[in-house]
Amino acid sequence: MSIKISFKKSILGKISSNLVLFVDEKFNIKLIRKYISSSEFSFISDLLKTSDLKKKLLIFELSSKKKIVLISIKKSMNNYEIENLGAELHGMINNAKSTEYFVNSDSIISSNKNFIGHFLHGLKLKSYNFRKYKTKNEKKLININVFGKKNNTSVKDQLKFRSLEEGTFYARDLVSEPGNVLHPDEYVKRIKSLKKYGLKINIYDQKKLKKLGMNALLGVGQGSIRGSYLVTMEWKGLKNNSKPLAFIGKGVCFDTGGYSLKPAKFMEDMTYDMAGSAAVVGLMMNLALRKAKINVIGVVGLVENMVSGNAQRPGDIVKSYSGKTIEILNTDAEGRLVLADAITFTEKKYKPKFIIDLATLTGAIIVSLGSEYAGLFSNDEKLSKELIDAGKKVEEKLWRMPLHENFDKLINSKNADMQNINYVGGAGSTTAAQFLQRFILNKTPWAHLDIAGMAFSKYGGALNSGGATGYGVRLLNQLIEDYYE
Repeated sequence: MSIKISFKKSILGKISSNLVLFVDEKFNIKLIRKYISSSEFSFISDLLKTSDLKKKLLIFELSSKKKIVLISIKKSMNNYEIENLGAELHGMINNAKSTEYFVNSDSIISSNKNFIGHFLHGLKLKSYNFRKYKTKNEKKLININVFGKKNNTSVKDQLKFRSLEEGTFYARDLVSEPGNVLHPDEYVKRIKSLKKYGLKINIYDQKKLKKLGMNALLGVGQGSIRGSYLVTMEWKGLKNNSKPLAFIGKGVCFDTGGYSLKPAKFMEDMTYDMAGSAAVVGLMMNLALRKAKINVIGVVGLVENMVSGNAQRPGDIVKSYSGKTIEILNTDAEGRLVLADAITFTEKKYKPKFIIDLATLTGAIIVSLGSEYAGLFSNDEKLSKELIDAGKKVEEKLWRMPLHENFDKLINSKNADMQNINYVGGAGSTTAAQFLQRFILNKTPWAHLDIAGMAFSKYGGALNSGGATGYGVRLLNQLIEDYYE
């Protein structure tokens, strides 16, 4: 199903199609009396007496051709609450046979000046679906006609919403692709296509990575017939040479676990082990589309963790880009190896204001936080607070988890500088983050977001209908808007 949104100043005559009106929390319909006929008013008044007024949205079927939808709103509402209402409306129209709806913006009582913009933004985000490989593709088109004096969304805000939607949808598309389609070689091609938006793309292939000494990243991908890559995306929105913000994403396009093989059950879900990289790519696309006034670097490490005669073995020791050596005790703890080289490279080459990495890194974070929060680990109080506050605004929530030098002993190795897992047990997410922190060499403010529980939803969420969520694009865009742009 696709959505087409049209804006009209006014509608002549009474509306014979489906009508969406906004009312107060108590479903007081006196204020909307002028928008409907006397018979419709009486009909709805009677039905309201036996309706569940705790709901936010009520539907009244007047005939086979016309429904009236009442949406309960408060005078004071934050952006996310409004977006949720738009998503709820989508849930209703998605299951209905009707294909045309008229939204009366004059009935809005909220003090939020951009109510209609956020309302439609929520509706659009919820409308995403991935049906690329369905042979019988549904071609249902829903027309949403917004009319009235309060439907004005500035050109700037329209661009902002459209850019966020496109960036989020692009991230969701990447995560939704199967591993036989979106392997590292194909992923690189897709990132290269983003040059048309003004991003500067640099691709480091295996030959270049070997020359640089990125053996931690290369070790993960050496069992695959596909290439391994580090890709950088630069957006220069300022004319000055101010320090850029840096975002790094784990891009393991498929993760078998290597010789530390994953169980067969649910291994198919490992197509989304590149969701951290997808969030970074979607964010960079969004920033370029809206011409963000900020300098930003996006870096993704793209590999495939496979089993073969050339694959990395448990017990191998590799020398990372930082010069530190790592003993590989478990080949399924591969994401941190990819990120280790990417973090040091980004810090050394770009000297950024901060580094934020995103990764579906540990199952332990799902045990801790489920699918409600991503885990936040950081060496910086200010950056942590900014991320948490930004996450609350877009409902991409974060919960700060501990880092402490006492955890270091759990990843110290007898044979190398460190080992890639903690064999003692416990603190799986924390020791993974503690491992990553060792690759910040110059005290750059850094945050690690473990998004394993947030990148994919089997049941759907408030602003997604199940599947890839695009988690991180809206969160990081909000961070940039609020504090750095």
